[in-house]
Order: sequence, then C-alpha cells, then structure tokens
Amino acid sequence: MAVTKKDRKAALPAPGAPGDEVPADFARAWIEFADPADEDQVFRCDLTWLTSRWNCLFARGCQGIVPGRASDGCCSLGAHFSDEDDQARVVAHAARLTPETWQFHAAGARNGVVKSARDGERQTRLVDGACIFLNRPGFPGGEGCALHALALREGREPLELKPDVCWQLPIRRTYDWIDRPDGTRVLQMTIGEYDRRAWGSGGHDLHWWCTGARSAHGAGDPVYVSYRPELIELMGRPGYDVLAGHCETRLTGALALAPHPADPA
Repeated sequence: MAVTKKDRKAALPAPGAPGDEVPADFARAWIEFADPADEDQVFRCDLTWLTSRWNCLFARGCQGIVPGRASDGCCSLGAHFSDEDDQARVVAHAARLTPETWQFHAAGARNGVVKSARDGERQTRLVDGACIFLNRPGFPGGEGCALHALALREGREPLELKPDVCWQLPIRRTYDWIDRPDGTRVLQMTIGEYDRRAWGSGGHDLHWWCTGARSAHGAGDPVYVSYRPELIELMGRPGYDVLAGHCETRLTGALALAPHPADPA
C-alpha cells in the first residue's frame, strides 16, 4: 500500500516525544568553493543541512530549551551580543518600541535592556526567566520577539533589528585559517547547522532542540531558500548565489547524497 504525505506526517513523533530528535552523528554532504567576492576566502557549506526541510516551530509546536517553558522557544537564556555594534543597534531599535508593542517596556526603561553575563560578555536582560524582548502568551500586542514584530510591521527583515545570534540561528558560521601545502593561506568560512553541540557542553542538557527534531522538518522550502536573507547577510550575495546553484543541483539530482535524517522520507 502506498504511503501518503499525510501518513508520513502522522507517523512522526510528537514534538518532545522520545525519538523526535535524531542522533547527533550522521553522514553529511559538504561543498567547498571559492568566494567570488574575495580571492583569499573559501566557503565550506553543509548541503545536508541547507537543503533540509527544517522550519521554526515557535508558538506552533516548539518545546523550548527549558522544561515547562515551551512558549519561550530558544529565548530562555537571552541573547549574547556579538560586539559593540550589535549591542548599539539593538538598543537603538528598542528605544522605538512602545508599551503597546513590548510587554516589558517599563522594565526596559527602568533598568535598560543589557546586562553583564557570567562570562563577562554582554547580553539582553532577563525578565521572569526569559529575554526581556519576549512578549509572553496573552500579551495584547502579540506573542513573540518585540523586535521581530517591529521589523515585520515596518516591512523590514528581522535581522536588521534583532541581536546577531537570534537571527543567525539555526545557521552556524565559523572561520578557520587554512595553511595549504604550497605555502599559501586562505580563510575558510563554514556555514552549517547550529546543532546541540554548537551550544557547547551545555547543549546536551537542553530540554529539546529543533534542528535535529523530526517534528521541525517538513517545510515546503529548503533552508537555503527560507533563510535566503540571513545567508546573504552572512555570505554576501555573490557567495550565496553560488551556494544556491549547488543546492539546486543537489535537489534536482536523481539521488540526494546524505539527506538530513530528520527530513520526511
């Protein structure tokens, strides 16, 4: 008997149920290519992740990273700022929020939106166990990130307003200097999946994490399409265009080597 898409969806474990997340180690397909905009840089991209059918489940099935706080999503710990420019940009946009659009406007005005983290870095302040910018369920102005909502109301990409770490997730960008046998050196930018390990040793203690969860896979568009604005910001338009071409070739091939195990069959 043929198995329909409806049957496959029904067979998937519920979010947070045993078996929802796939094991951390599985075969991946990678592509390396020179950066068209910089001869001293190369890209190394995880095609398994970027062509997967992951999508964000915030407020529609996300189980959250802390037990009992599903509505927080991944906002329970607040956001670490990547640098001073990141912090200044977020603070400037926070000043444009109003009590009608931001649940913790009064707290932000009274104490500010930035605090020192344990590691000495700066991060968004926490209120009642989650990021100060997170509007909670039942807030008349709408649930979710107040900065994200402001961007959408203004017809802008959320990455223009939110902390860097927030809009980059679940994409992980890392850099490595590669020494070649001929004595030349090149900067390698890796674009991949922000899985549990990317959080450090504490990542394995998260209540639930979406990138490897079957319940978070099944979107109509692959990640390289749904996250196009973010990838262009991370890679530049020329680099993204080359990546998109490789992703399209992979998806239109007769056999997709090393598909993401959390994707629907």
